Amino acid sequence: MHAVDWWLLLSALLFCIGAYGVLARRNVILVIMCLELMLNAVNLALVALSNFLPGAQGRGSLFALFVITIAAAEVTVGLGIVISNYRNRRSVQADDYDEMKG
Repeated sequence: MHAVDWWLLLSALLFCIGAYGVLARRNVILVIMCLELMLNAVNLALVALSNFLPGAQGRGSLFALFVITIAAAEVTVGLGIVISNYRNRRSVQADDYDEMKG
């Protein structure tokens, strides 16, 4: 196996751990943390591929910077919703968010 294969394997493992956390957890804060883990796994794959593919130097890092920016906005909005819901219901469980429909 080449060095890039190990980085991509690590990235896939981190992504799977994050996906499991999103699907299995009920605490909204932990779900947001697992989403961040999934986004960082994608960043790791982008940077690894850009460093090992000829002619793609720096492009993966540029895309990773965009992903980090979008992740920061996602966390800001998500935590704002969590804090607002916690003030009203004193809970951060995902089951309590079903009343937000409609």
